[in-house]
Amino acid sequence: MYIKPKKKLGQNFLLDKNIQHKIIAACDFKSVDCVLEIGAGRGELTKLIAEKVAKVYALEIDPDLCGFLKEHLKEYKNVIIVNQDILKFNFKTYFKNRVKVLGNIPYYISTAIIEHLFKFRQKIETAFITVQKEFAARITAVPGSKDYGSLSCFVQYYANPKRLFIIKKNSFFPAPTVAPASLKIEMKREASFKPKEEELLFKIIRQAFAQRRKTLRNSLRETVSKPKLGKFFAKYNINPNIRPEDLTLSDFRNLASL
Repeated sequence: MYIKPKKKLGQNFLLDKNIQHKIIAACDFKSVDCVLEIGAGRGELTKLIAEKVAKVYALEIDPDLCGFLKEHLKEYKNVIIVNQDILKFNFKTYFKNRVKVLGNIPYYISTAIIEHLFKFRQKIETAFITVQKEFAARITAVPGSKDYGSLSCFVQYYANPKRLFIIKKNSFFPAPTVAPASLKIEMKREASFKPKEEELLFKIIRQAFAQRRKTLRNSLRETVSKPKLGKFFAKYNINPNIRPEDLTLSDFRNLASL
């Protein structure tokens, strides 16, 4: 049965068998693992996962694909097909223990999906996701680099991200416009701040990078008072003319704490 990818759902099917096996090898799944697969598609990766782990929840928003998967994977008794949008999926409803997540996620909602996963990070051990190469670069960027920004800080606050490898565009059908990259995102179980403090932290970070060419004291002029900034520079021995991209996540945490 031929399944045509639906552009409106951001479907790009991974056809390259070598890359399929490379992704599964990188995940290092154990026989006791429970895995949630985001966007099971035609089930190629689902099969490989099912052969390695105790149970697979194959999440697929496309009802047509769900019908195909139920028939295509009926011999795999440890696979459960779930016709649902990942952005509406409640991990607490399905899982008592921590799970691993795998998915080739639609590029246009990559940030939204990662934010959703962070809401349930207590239920997630590690996420292995395929995203655009440039998006992966922003997530894993270090201070001082051109890709470092508010997204880098946001992801690295909640998790330890690592780029595993780049995937050629022609490994997918249809081929995406930008080469994808495989990412490993290991969740941090405990955050540094309480929710209200986190809200302030991310407000400061967003404001700082909204005008990244300016110095920190100029970009935060409307958010942090001059005395507080002066205290921050003096206490942590930081150059008052520093730019936002040169501050570490720890620096931003220290500023928010003040």
